[in-house]
Amino acid sequence: MYAVSDAFLRAVKAKTRTYYWSGEIRTAGGNVYAFGPQDIVRGSGHISAQCCGSTELELGTVYAAEFGISLFSSIDRYTLKDASVSLFYHLHLEHGSVETVPMGIFTVQEANRTAKILELKGYDDMLRFEKSFNGFSTIGKPYDFLALCCKACKVEMAQTEEEIDAMPNGMELFSIYPENDIETCRDVLFYVGQILAGFFVINREGKLEIRRYGTDPVERYEAKHRFSSSFSDFVTEYSAVSSTNKRTEIAEYYALENDRALTMNLGINPLLQFGLKENRERILRVILAEVAKIRYVPFDSDTIGNPALDLGDVLTFSGGAAEGEPLAALTSIEWKIGGKASFRCVGKNPLLAQAKSRSDKNISGLLSQIEQGKLGIHTFTNATERTIGRELSQAISIQFAASEANHVQFFGQIMMDITADPVERNAVGMVKLPLKNTEGVEEDNREIDARSDEQSDSVTDGWNGSGLSGQNGTSISVRNDGNSESQQNEGSDKEVQLVSVPIRWQEDGQAVVTVAYEWNDRMLEMPVPKEMWHSGRHILNLYYPIENVLANHSNTFNVYLKITGGTGRIAIGDIVAAISGQSMAAKEAWDGKIFLEESVRPFGFWSGLSTKGFRETVAVVESNGERNRWSERIAPMAIGALGAWIETGG
Repeated sequence: MYAVSDAFLRAVKAKTRTYYWSGEIRTAGGNVYAFGPQDIVRGSGHISAQCCGSTELELGTVYAAEFGISLFSSIDRYTLKDASVSLFYHLHLEHGSVETVPMGIFTVQEANRTAKILELKGYDDMLRFEKSFNGFSTIGKPYDFLALCCKACKVEMAQTEEEIDAMPNGMELFSIYPENDIETCRDVLFYVGQILAGFFVINREGKLEIRRYGTDPVERYEAKHRFSSSFSDFVTEYSAVSSTNKRTEIAEYYALENDRALTMNLGINPLLQFGLKENRERILRVILAEVAKIRYVPFDSDTIGNPALDLGDVLTFSGGAAEGEPLAALTSIEWKIGGKASFRCVGKNPLLAQAKSRSDKNISGLLSQIEQGKLGIHTFTNATERTIGRELSQAISIQFAASEANHVQFFGQIMMDITADPVERNAVGMVKLPLKNTEGVEEDNREIDARSDEQSDSVTDGWNGSGLSGQNGTSISVRNDGNSESQQNEGSDKEVQLVSVPIRWQEDGQAVVTVAYEWNDRMLEMPVPKEMWHSGRHILNLYYPIENVLANHSNTFNVYLKITGGTGRIAIGDIVAAISGQSMAAKEAWDGKIFLEESVRPFGFWSGLSTKGFRETVAVVESNGERNRWSERIAPMAIGALGAWIETGG
C-alpha cells in the first residue's frame, strides 16, 4: 500500500469526498504538457493492472499495467511516439488541504486523434524487458540476475541488494543451463520470481519491484463501501509444490504433512536444474513455506476504491455476502478515472482440484532433445563485476556437450576499463646561460635547449619558474649537475655557459592484457593473445576454434585474463561470449567436482635463519549462505647448521 496520511484514509472512506485527476505528458524530445480534470473526457480514462491470470494464483508473474485516456487537446499525435504519461490522484482533506497520490508512469504505444480529442493508450515499463537475454551459463544470486536484466533493459530496481538477499532463497546461488525456453529478460524475471516466491510489478515511480503475498490486511471494506460484490464459498490454499527435473523428466513433489489442498506447480524452472537433489528440495521447501501461508477467498467487487492500494495488498471484508470476514489479496485492479474501482482475487477450489493439476505444466514444459546436425549455441554473460590484476583470473566459463563428434568455435567480446601504471621518463638537455650572469641570473632570461636520450636535436622552449615545461603540460624537474662549458655566441661579443640538465617526468603507461584458454582442465599451448592499452575503456575481441570435440562428453571451455602494468575492471554484463557448433546438447553443469584455490602470503627469513610463523585460512561459502573455514598455522621455524637437525613447530 502506498504510504498516505491518516487524514487521507479517513477522507477516502467518507460518505462524500472531493477529488480530481491530473497528468503530465513528456515527449521524447523533452516537451512537457500538463493536463487537468477539465481536459479529460468524462468516463474515458482507466488504469488496469494484474499479477495473476484469470483462474489461479501464480508465482513469478511479470504483467504490464495498461492505461487509456482521452483528452481535449491539440497536441500533434506524431510527436507522442515513446512519450511518457504520469497520472495523479488528488484528494481534498478535512481542513482544506489536498493530498496527491501518484498512479503510475506509462509509455504511449498508440495515439489517435479526432477533430478535438486526443486518444492515448499505453503500458508501463515492464515491456522493456521484452529484450533478448544472452546470459546463459551465468552463476549468481537472484539479485545478480535482476541487476543484469535491469541494466540491459534500462529499468531501475526498487529494492536494494540487501532487501533481495533477505527474501526467501535470496542468498542461494543459481545458474541457467543453456538448453531452455528462455528468450527474453522477462522470462528470466519470471523464473527468478518463482525462486523468491513473489511476483513483479512496475511501481508508481517506474521502478521494478518484487512483491509477495501476505497475510496481514491493510484495509477493511464494509458493505457500505461496496457497490456490488460476490465471494466464493471456498478458501484457496496450498499444501504442496512441484517442479520438473528436465534431466530425469520427473516432477519432484514436496508437500506438508497434511497434504489436503492445492499444489503450486512451477513447471520446468531453468534455475532449478543444476546441483544435487537435496539442494533443489531445500529451495522448493522454502517456496512451499511461503505459499502455505496463502488462505484467500476469491472475490469480485466494485467499490468506491482507495487509490493508495497496490497489487498484492490483503483486504478483509464484512457485511453483505462476506461471511466470516474473509481475507483476500488484490490480484487485479482497475481504476476508472472519475468513477468506480474494480477489485478481484482469483483462486481455485481445493475440493475440485483434479490430480492432473499437479502435472499439467510438466508435460507442456518438457523440451525435446536437440536433433542431430542442428546448429546450437551456448552463450555467457557475467552477472558480477570483475577486477583483473597480475594473477590469472577466470573471466569466462562455458560448459557444453555434443551428440556427435565435431568441431565448434568460441567467440567473445569483453569491455574493460583499464588503469595503466604511470611510467617515468628521463632526458638530458643543455641550458645556455650568459657567462657574466652565471650567478643570480633571472629565470625569465634563460634560453633552454633540451636534448633527450633518444633525440639529439630536440629543443624545448619555455620556463615555468620551477622547471621545464614538457609536452602536453608535463612537469619536468631541472637540476644543474655541474657539467658546463663556455662558448662565444655567433654575432655577439657575449660569452655563454652551457649547463647539462637531467629532465624527468611521468606519463600514462601501457597495461599488457594477456589471455589464456583452458580446455577440459588443460591449459592450451598456443601463441598467447596480448593487447597493450593506455588508460581508458577498451574492447577485447576473442576467437578460438575447438577441434576434435568428442560425442556425448561434457566439455568446459574457460578463458583467463591477467594484466601487467595496470589493472582492469569489467562491469556487470560487459562480457558477451558464445560457443557455437552442430549437434550441441544440454548436459548437467556440475559433475561433482569442487575446485578450491589457496594463496599463501609471502613470508621471509629473519636473523639466525629462522622464519616468521604464518597462518592461512580457506573460506568456502555454501549455496545456503553458510560459511565454512579451514585454517592452517605454521609456528616460527628455526634452521640449524649443516648436518644438524631442524626444529619446527605446528
